[in-house]
Amino acid sequence: MSEARVQILTGRQRGAFITLEGGEGSGKSTQIGHLLRTLREAGIEAIGTREPGGSSGAEILRKILLSGSVAHLGPAAEAILFSAARIDHIDNTIKAALAAGTFVVSDRFADSTRAYQGARGQLDPRFLRALERITLDGVRPDLTLILDLPVSEGLARAAARRGDGEAPDRFEREDLSFHESLRATFLSIAVAEPARCVVIDAGGAEEEVAHTIFETVSSRLIAPAVVKQARHG
Repeated sequence: MSEARVQILTGRQRGAFITLEGGEGSGKSTQIGHLLRTLREAGIEAIGTREPGGSSGAEILRKILLSGSVAHLGPAAEAILFSAARIDHIDNTIKAALAAGTFVVSDRFADSTRAYQGARGQLDPRFLRALERITLDGVRPDLTLILDLPVSEGLARAAARRGDGEAPDRFEREDLSFHESLRATFLSIAVAEPARCVVIDAGGAEEEVAHTIFETVSSRLIAPAVVKQARHG
């Protein structure tokens, strides 16, 4: 293992950037909570964030995007607005935290734009790749965990978590074929980029999924001594 890689693993120089992706109701927010607690118990400084959102400007755009008020503009316009939110998120939250040696764990990132705005072939993949290159400015996840779940189960979970009278958001309202396309796209991303992506079966018990996630993060990004401390501390 190279010296540079060891420095990333131990967090002495740069923090690690971890993203969780998946369809509706796959449990990303819940699992981020578990992962952040475990990392902090191991003495690793870590923050959670989300997309769209994660910074003041991006949170404003989140409300607009998830309300569906710009859906009529089409997937290209939505992708550009998601990317604008991502630029603000990167510039005001992610870059500074990573530079300080902090682990950043994000509920969604660029793969969600590929999946949601690219679902059912709505946008040319070349457009999405070009937009991604401009937006990310070299910031890419060290590890992406794709939480996979049958669409029907995920949508049922999403419906159950909504409060009484709370309407589904812009994307939860899409039809079943859209969500099947999302799942297929996320899985194809994992196949195309195995060095970065790991598929996690999100259908198990919450604690079991949390254990699998931490084992995966440990094996990829954390020095063995730190992992031992987390398990036995």
